[in-house]
Amino acid sequence: MGTFSHHLSVASATGNRFEEIDALVDSSATYTTLPGSLLTRLGVVAEETRPFVLADGRRVEYPIAQVRVRPDGRTRYTVAVFGEEGAQPLLGAVTLEEFGLAVDPVSKRLVPVPGLLVMRAYLGSRGEGRRLDSGLL
Repeated sequence: MGTFSHHLSVASATGNRFEEIDALVDSSATYTTLPGSLLTRLGVVAEETRPFVLADGRRVEYPIAQVRVRPDGRTRYTVAVFGEEGAQPLLGAVTLEEFGLAVDPVSKRLVPVPGLLVMRAYLGSRGEGRRLDSGLL
């Protein structure tokens, strides 16, 4: 997949001041990662530390917190990782899913996609699938 950047606005979970950034779209990254200095400037306080595996296989721990983001004019809460200074901001898979967005690698843009639901009504009491006209669920 080719890489591309996407413009987004970021604010603390409780703040109204958004800052504009360009983030590299990285659907292989779990969470959105932003420079720690940006998050601190916005008043974001780390809520916990989580382990991560880097592209080179190293295991590290970084603080995370809830932030508000606007990648497409809509605002939602999402988890952000306090990234190191100078690191490229990343727009990760969780944020993309929360906004119902997918990567179009040919056009290098984000596109809306419908969410998927599993309807309990179609599952048997022991979890086995029932046959429908379209096949087994």
